[in-house]
Amino acid sequence: MPYCNVDFNNKSILITGGAGFIGSNLAMYFQENYPKAIICVFDCFRSEAKLSNGNLKSYGHYQNLVGFKGDIICGNINIIEDLTLLNKYNFDYIFHQAAISDTRAYDQELVMKTNVNSFYYLLELAKNNKAALIYASSAATYGSLASPQTVGNEYPENPYGYSKYLMDQIAFRYSKENSDMTIVGLRYFNVYGMREFFKAKTASMIIQLGHQILNGKSPRLFYNSNKIFRDFIYIEDVIQANIKACEAKKNGTYNIGTGKSRSFQDIVDILQNELGTNLATEYFTNPYEGYQNNTQANIDSSQKNLRFKPKFSLEDGIKAYIPEIIS
Repeated sequence: MPYCNVDFNNKSILITGGAGFIGSNLAMYFQENYPKAIICVFDCFRSEAKLSNGNLKSYGHYQNLVGFKGDIICGNINIIEDLTLLNKYNFDYIFHQAAISDTRAYDQELVMKTNVNSFYYLLELAKNNKAALIYASSAATYGSLASPQTVGNEYPENPYGYSKYLMDQIAFRYSKENSDMTIVGLRYFNVYGMREFFKAKTASMIIQLGHQILNGKSPRLFYNSNKIFRDFIYIEDVIQANIKACEAKKNGTYNIGTGKSRSFQDIVDILQNELGTNLATEYFTNPYEGYQNNTQANIDSSQKNLRFKPKFSLEDGIKAYIPEIIS
């Protein structure tokens, strides 16, 4: 489905983090809708290297790209020699998804080098190639500020959120200095959908709860989960946002959510309805301090300047996702 007026056929497209959740969906979108597009995936792929919290450093997985026919470069955005492998291309569009995206990663040096330092290189690459740059920001830039979260009012409370906040500031300055460039940051809220399986413990609650239910186990939620809300957005709407960002009316950072909050309890109820189960929910004490109890994206500027219009309610998104959850 074409989401904008750009014909990406015969255009050269770079997707960093292209073996990850969102990146692989972008790669497949272009391949399916623009068969003559020249698509290059750059990803370090999964290894057993772990962060200090025990989670993997990288979640890129080859199985996300089974059937992909474009170019694949295995490289690390922290290594200049790897990045120079991109110099043989002349990109028209760059979608920068690669990052350490674990909100509970406290390896500050690694997070900053991976997310911030590499961004300078990609901005220069976009400038030299005269390419549009669409990059992944995050709702983590807002910390635990009250809803609705609005661009221009940020308070990051972990290294990941701070790194994305820095990227947004860098992009703003770079955009002012290079007014002819297209530079758009997308602050993803709680994204879920196909090809997130390999995110393991950092995957969405939807797939984790879905698998609990399918295994006949009681779905587990924090106490008072009917009062904990998130803005859950289905992957198809995130792809829509990335594509429409290529025709943004103005550069900037934009919230990508539905604009509506739904409770954790809603997820269990919808999943059980779709799966035809009626398991009792098991509640336990939330072990996390400083937990955000409500996120809701203010998408006014996204609707105005990106023509972004989320199409999937939580019910619609889970229904579309069920075939992959049960596979």
